[in-house]
Amino acid sequence: MKAILKTDFHFPGQSSVYHGKVRDVYTIGKDLLVMIVSDRISAFDVILPRPIPFKGQVLNRIAHHFMQATSSSVPNWIISMPDPNVTIGKKCNPFKVEMVIRGYLSGHAWRTYQTGKRELCGVNMPDGLKENDRFPDPIITPTTKANEGHDEDISREEIISKGIVSENDYLMIEKYTRALFKKGSEMAAARGLILVDTKYEFGKDTDGNILLIDEIHTPDSSRYFYAEGYEIRQQKGEPQKQLSKEFLRQWLMENNFMGKEGEHVPEMTDEIVQMVSARYIELFEKITGNTFIPDSSPDPLSRIEKNVTDWLLRNRK
Repeated sequence: MKAILKTDFHFPGQSSVYHGKVRDVYTIGKDLLVMIVSDRISAFDVILPRPIPFKGQVLNRIAHHFMQATSSSVPNWIISMPDPNVTIGKKCNPFKVEMVIRGYLSGHAWRTYQTGKRELCGVNMPDGLKENDRFPDPIITPTTKANEGHDEDISREEIISKGIVSENDYLMIEKYTRALFKKGSEMAAARGLILVDTKYEFGKDTDGNILLIDEIHTPDSSRYFYAEGYEIRQQKGEPQKQLSKEFLRQWLMENNFMGKEGEHVPEMTDEIVQMVSARYIELFEKITGNTFIPDSSPDPLSRIEKNVTDWLLRNRK
């Protein structure tokens, strides 16, 4: 299969395009977005040199799966998924924060904890915890949403005092964040997984409604543990068996790369690329309970262009 590294479409009614780390977002008119999930992969806010086959399809399908499952309690931006790599939905004005929620002491939270700090984004973390221990209650640790470079930790109080998000809106997206994490955790548990931490993004549509946007509960935005053996591994101080992008970060760190100036991305061999692809497919099948049936079109860009154009001609006046 030819992996999708970049796109350059010109759809009917297209008014602008934004190329992100992973997603290319095409604006149609003033109120519609066509989000194309490429096979690019990023880590430490750096786009890695080689795309991962089927990664875009995996991310798009998982996000759609969870958006549908949570739409009755948290409204979202999605209108249609006309192609395995594409979601079409309402254009929103995004809040400039990402709502990170953590149920366990892992990843960035653990690295902060190791330094002796017991506060993250204005939230206290209890003493006496080990890596991957469960928090008494999930904690919300927001980050700024940077257009370029690294996102930065920020507290709820700073977000409100700086006017980044109004207090009323922040309270609503915090409520939505907890509801989504609760539902996602329940769905993960039903599949023998633990939803460790994740992030959500929100925006306002043209009518002023707050909607869930972007992706949810994918391996790019979330960390999962296998539930079976979790307690035993914790008692023994062993690493947890993960389904997340953390394995890629670990591989990069082991090869002396953390996205810092002067560092070079290690060579991504065919073996590494195929391993990453297999891990993404594994997560899709584990978390959804469905068999991953890829669309292996020899020319995925032509397929996407046809499917999106056909949808727009049918649904746009």
